[in-house]
Amino acid sequence: MIQEKHIEIWNDFLHIVEQIVEPRPFETWFKRIKPVSLVDARLTVEVPSQFFLEYLESAYLDVIRTTLRRVIGADAQLVYRVRPVENTRPMTLPESAGEPPANRPVSINTTQRAAAPGPFVIPGIQRIQIDSRLKGTYCFRNFIEGDCNKMARTAGVNIAAAPGKTPFNPLFIFGGPGLGKTHLAQAVGIAVKEKYPDLQVLYFTGNEFKSRYSYAVQVRNNLADFMAFFMKIDVLIVDDIQDLASPGAQNAFFSIFNHLHQNGKQLILTSDRPPVELQSFEDRLYSRFKWGLSVELFSPDYATRLSMLRARCEREGVQMPDEVLEYLAAHIRTNFRELEGTLVSLMAHSVVAHQECTVEMAARLTEKIVGEGRSSLSIDKIQRCVCDYFHLTRDALVATTRKRQIVQARQIAMFLSRNLIPNCSLATIGAEIGGKDHATVLHACTTVSDLMSTDRKFKKYVTDLEKMLTAGTR
Repeated sequence: MIQEKHIEIWNDFLHIVEQIVEPRPFETWFKRIKPVSLVDARLTVEVPSQFFLEYLESAYLDVIRTTLRRVIGADAQLVYRVRPVENTRPMTLPESAGEPPANRPVSINTTQRAAAPGPFVIPGIQRIQIDSRLKGTYCFRNFIEGDCNKMARTAGVNIAAAPGKTPFNPLFIFGGPGLGKTHLAQAVGIAVKEKYPDLQVLYFTGNEFKSRYSYAVQVRNNLADFMAFFMKIDVLIVDDIQDLASPGAQNAFFSIFNHLHQNGKQLILTSDRPPVELQSFEDRLYSRFKWGLSVELFSPDYATRLSMLRARCEREGVQMPDEVLEYLAAHIRTNFRELEGTLVSLMAHSVVAHQECTVEMAARLTEKIVGEGRSSLSIDKIQRCVCDYFHLTRDALVATTRKRQIVQARQIAMFLSRNLIPNCSLATIGAEIGGKDHATVLHACTTVSDLMSTDRKFKKYVTDLEKMLTAGTR
């Protein structure tokens, strides 16, 4: 069978380039290119992604230009075509096909003030389009599931199937930054819009709610319209609810919460701390946050971190050495955001430096972006360090005992975990150190702080351990 001309030309091109470029980058950056057509001296090829194209041109432009002129002639031209998503091999987590369905216009009763100030208000009806403010890529298909978030994801899927009709109302998702709270909350909203296009879904942050409330009250002097707007929502998602610190805004949100909940509407709230730590909230609002399901997102385990890295590489159409991905997954343990950000930075550095991604490059970048100390310190490591310092076994540290030495060692482990591990919740610390509840951990941290201010010997214990932990992880 006679080969088509463009394939023959491309094979000649590859044969020459193979003699110039090292075997590994040749496999990574040239073998994955597919010839499409040849018209006169214009060769069209298909590449996996835009990132792939930019790297190829920045690293090998001279090689490509010289070789192409050699096989085609002085007038040779190369045209790139980025491979459509549907032509790539199936991905574990494909991107959303598009934005979720828009909310339908709704009618809202408004109170419009007369042109001249007076004691009367004129009621009216206004048709408005409510923007759901959901981001299409934050769908369930892009959400990496692992032991760290399985319960929360399962609850979210159940809510999306029947919003407002499950026991999970409100759904209160809490955990440190970068663990997927926003992604999961929006994924529920997107799934609801896909299944129930007529429902009104709205995503808001606590700060935005507070700002809109202040504008409605102080600038427009019209709180009624503000309240009417939110009471038309079927699924209300409020991200970072801990930022809703204003008493007036909390009072308005309390009324909205009650109205929506009593009418079978779904509420989804996220926070960087559990409900018990929202000390600036009124008791009546705080208690309502606990009506449904409160679920924590934990730091991802190694397998989940590695799955996320591989999924992102597939989405970008980039091949990354397994040992590099494994290094990143092993050394960046805090959250998905730092992990993904380091991966993207590694890709960019590789392009700028015209170098292949290596473990050594990953190690240098990891140290600069997240710091080795932050990436390797864990509650387990703190417990081991405390046990070695006080000559205790791990079983003794977590055992139920009233012995003063053991109780104080356990309290110090809790105190150090709270202070040295960013965004580590009291519930997480208690669960890993003897199965204690958040109140016990809070009491332990307070006790250690008090003793450090009155007992010099005790303070030396804590500072010694802190130096050992921070020095040993740098």
